[in-house]
Amino acid sequence: MVDRRQFLKALGVATASGVVGGSVKRCLAMAQRQGDGRPPNVILVMTDDQGYGDLGCLGNPIIQTPHLDALYRQSVRLTDFHVGPTCSPTRASLMTGRYCNRTGVWHTVMGRSLLRRDEVTMADIFAAGGYRTGIFGKWHLGDNYPFRPQDRGFQEVLIHGGGGVGQTPDHWGNDYFDDTYWHNGVPEKHSGYCTDVWFDGALRFIEANRDRPFFAYIATNAPHSPFHVAEKYRRLYAGQDVPNANFYGMITNIDENMGRLRSRLRTLGLEENTILIFMTDNGTAAGFRGGKGFNAGMRGTKGSEYDGGHRVPCFLRWPAGGLGGGKDLDRLTAHIDLLPTLMEICRLPQPAGVTLDGASLVPLLRDAAAHWPDRVLVTDSQRLEHPQKWRQSAVMTDRWRLVNGKELYEIRVDPGQKNDVSGRHPEMVEKLRRAYEEWWASVSPRFDEYCEIVLGSDRENPACLTCHDWHGGDLPPWDQTHILKGQQANGFWAVDVAQAGEYEFALRRWPKEADQPINAALPGGQAIAASRARLVIGDIDLTGPVPAEAKEVVFRTRLEPGKMKLQTWLTADDGASRGAYFVYVRRIPIHARAALRPIVS
Repeated sequence: MVDRRQFLKALGVATASGVVGGSVKRCLAMAQRQGDGRPPNVILVMTDDQGYGDLGCLGNPIIQTPHLDALYRQSVRLTDFHVGPTCSPTRASLMTGRYCNRTGVWHTVMGRSLLRRDEVTMADIFAAGGYRTGIFGKWHLGDNYPFRPQDRGFQEVLIHGGGGVGQTPDHWGNDYFDDTYWHNGVPEKHSGYCTDVWFDGALRFIEANRDRPFFAYIATNAPHSPFHVAEKYRRLYAGQDVPNANFYGMITNIDENMGRLRSRLRTLGLEENTILIFMTDNGTAAGFRGGKGFNAGMRGTKGSEYDGGHRVPCFLRWPAGGLGGGKDLDRLTAHIDLLPTLMEICRLPQPAGVTLDGASLVPLLRDAAAHWPDRVLVTDSQRLEHPQKWRQSAVMTDRWRLVNGKELYEIRVDPGQKNDVSGRHPEMVEKLRRAYEEWWASVSPRFDEYCEIVLGSDRENPACLTCHDWHGGDLPPWDQTHILKGQQANGFWAVDVAQAGEYEFALRRWPKEADQPINAALPGGQAIAASRARLVIGDIDLTGPVPAEAKEVVFRTRLEPGKMKLQTWLTADDGASRGAYFVYVRRIPIHARAALRPIVS
């Protein structure tokens, strides 16, 4: 394993031109059509839980998406484009060009949504190539150092916490309207609807960097649940034969923002030399239910190993580079291909020692009939602490889908995956099973490793740990509604103590911004009756009382550097117990130790 710092050092000296050969020359010509030699800007828009069928241009007869429909008509469309069946796995692969399973990310919670610290990201590479980098919206690859976007190459950051607005790591009480989001690591109050806020931030970033190359990653949390949207958007679909009017309304709001983005690019004179990519992160979550809605004839929705769970739209437009014109590219492609493609087009540095799983699509983008070798791709949905072989998996080629190692579908003649032909083609089943075995052997060696949250680093001190990232046990309380109910659950954090010293641990049921006693109930929630608190970190085991009105129980101890497990308990006299959902950890500077407050407050 090579340290990521070595990767980043290498990024400054190794260039893609020394790696991908003659195809870069074609890209240089494409990039220089503006006349000034400036490489293209890149805007990557990815929505959350919007499926292939949740667009008018892809056949949905009800949904109103005129701006995305126009982009579709002007783009190269990847019609057999695949991602992970859920949020974080897709984001890990998109950011690294590597299968998510090898990056430490195969779930959306339980500490398995944290992108390994030695992975090099798309933002790292763009930044090393002289681009300004910004993210707006959903990250979902870690909320603590060294996993935050500002730790992974993004220079401008405006995000919510966790996997969605209102989830446990998010600012308490956020509900999509007039929320508090993290702007470059600092909580900041915003006015307006979440999607509008993300696009507003991206437009400010674009305008501020109009005279230099930029990479803007706009990753909306919409239309992910909870399905909150202004009434005017819901009314568009109320009473129509749709499974969820709010879900459709959220997409129409996204569409309006896409129109606003494109209009601003034209006004700024940036549209011609900007690569604009639109995609989604997995199959539909609420656009096809109980026979209602539209799923483009596919089987499965979000989380499924069938195509409806992971085949998504992907549109690419770059007028100055000749990408557009409403052309379909029907070869098998995936999220892991976008990073190598952009590296080649934008002449970005090639990180030494990093093996990408994706392939540059430049040959196909230039000529859809170009020679393109047959390939086998794999996607799966684990959603477990420890991955299981063959679990909810799809082995894919241009022609075939092997599902769960058993079912075989000829996808071009059976896009709905209704007819299992494994009995008629045993040789193909065996061939694809061998490909999966090779893939599994490649991605699995580090499955037993944890992605440790670093404590005591100068980059984040104090740090707020949330139960979203608990390992072990059952599904943790990942949403604020679970905290309100006082869910009885527990688990441990995998941590890495960066520096020796005195550390303070404040155990809380409610985050600091809620400012409530541990045992109190908030509106819509339940009180608890914790009387004892316990903290175990490494071989240190500390206990103390929970006073009636205490908002936190504070423990202090000396720690030495190293990796260890951290777990807490809040226990009532009747034995009912749960972990502290929020733990604030601070390395105490030497000069501050004389002014320490009482242990319990």
